[in-house]
Amino acid sequence: MKRVFSGVQPTGNIHLGNYLGALKQFVELQEENECIYCIVDLHSITVPQDPKELRKHILDVAALYLSIGVDPKKSTVFVQSDVSGHSELAWILTCNSHTGELSRMTQFKDKSRGKESAPTGLFTYPILMAADILLYDTDIVPVGNDQKQHIEICRDIAIRVNHKYENTFVVPDGRFLKAGARIMALDDPSSKMSKSAENAHSRISLLDEDSKIKKSIMRATTDSDGEIRFDPENKPGVSNLLNIYSALSGRSLDDIVADFAGHGYGDLKKELVEITKEALQPIKQNFSEIRESDELKAILRNGAEKANTIAEKTMKRVKDNFGLGF
Repeated sequence: MKRVFSGVQPTGNIHLGNYLGALKQFVELQEENECIYCIVDLHSITVPQDPKELRKHILDVAALYLSIGVDPKKSTVFVQSDVSGHSELAWILTCNSHTGELSRMTQFKDKSRGKESAPTGLFTYPILMAADILLYDTDIVPVGNDQKQHIEICRDIAIRVNHKYENTFVVPDGRFLKAGARIMALDDPSSKMSKSAENAHSRISLLDEDSKIKKSIMRATTDSDGEIRFDPENKPGVSNLLNIYSALSGRSLDDIVADFAGHGYGDLKKELVEITKEALQPIKQNFSEIRESDELKAILRNGAEKANTIAEKTMKRVKDNFGLGF
């Protein structure tokens, strides 16, 4: 049985891009693997956070994990900061990383562009992510395509350490979305769907009201030629809507395009509104029940205990190999 690890930041409502890019895989993977799913709160403080809001978002994300079908009887669900090994291992990996490889990270370049300086945590973010993964002897990391570079640097660090200190880390593999399945912003299909975008109608969050879902989809950017076909290069807006339709319905792009032959964009959007509402309704219903239950915090505490048991074994091996302690 393979061990799987992945995590999501508690920075507001999870949107369709997060769900279809990674979270949907979480549910599928737990059936045949040992899965460890984390709310990575330490990552979220690379930017200023309101403490009360952060704690609320931690519980919101935990409830959403369970609402989409992650089963705490099959998977370990916990909060990152409840396991000290994440921070401890991150320092050890920092000492075995190089500023050159960190400065080449695309996300750091994007988030620091035009700024005189950037938070150190933003620069070293990939090392903490590597520690998250390596701490649990992870075999598979289900993530969106935008995380490929982070998986590569994690593998590079693991291989580098193993070269010095044999059999210290399991070298993980990423499990990425199939080509063409990346979900883009509804208002700008050249950019990925994002929680931080100023325009709330650029995304659909899993907890959005039906009226918000309808408004966002009906406002989605398309083009002027009126033909419904999948062509990401020349028709990125329509192709994005078709991708969402396919991912939520389980139908092939070819079948969907055939169904809408001779129809306009309005028909596609109206149908997508209904598909989206239907797909998200059980998630929203589950969330309202789980979020208010006493069981949620108990699941997180139990998950942290199980995660810590694995982490302690890894840290003992790491410290022994590095000659730390006595």
